[in-house]
Amino acid sequence: MIDSSTSDQPHPATLSTELLLRDCDVRHERRRGPGGQHRNKTESAVVLRHRPTGIEGQAAERRSQFDNLRNAVKRLRLNLVLAVRSAAGADTSPSPLWKSRCHGGKIGINEDHDDFPILLAEALDVLHARQAHVPESAEQLGCTPSQLVKLLKKEPRALLWLNEERRKQGFPALE
Repeated sequence: MIDSSTSDQPHPATLSTELLLRDCDVRHERRRGPGGQHRNKTESAVVLRHRPTGIEGQAAERRSQFDNLRNAVKRLRLNLVLAVRSAAGADTSPSPLWKSRCHGGKIGINEDHDDFPILLAEALDVLHARQAHVPESAEQLGCTPSQLVKLLKKEPRALLWLNEERRKQGFPALE
């Protein structure tokens, strides 16, 4: 895990695609995948490496380099969310984006939506600041504990991260 708590910078997963790509090395490669007789003839695979953290996101499942770039950015964002912690939201109220997605204690977001990594980053940062205490974190975020866990279950690696943090604090794992 990378701790960016000393930085005034926003979480890298929350940056616009343009700003995020400015901090990345972009490689195009030939890889196995769809394409029939065109397979391995074009460099349609995309590998993004975030220079400040060394974290990567890659995609090669499409024939289109553009589609693979979009998927690689999504994967990079999720990898950044899981690896980088920011203290920016430790004692603050939920962000306007969070408030727009949380109504009556319920969080409304699909894991394929572009806002999902941003919300997940905010949730993990609050959980990190609250030493993996789910009820306190949920209260700060204005949602129910079960809704917070449900959000994390949409990205199984986030739930694994939480359970590892809970183990460190002596709390039982969540299912």
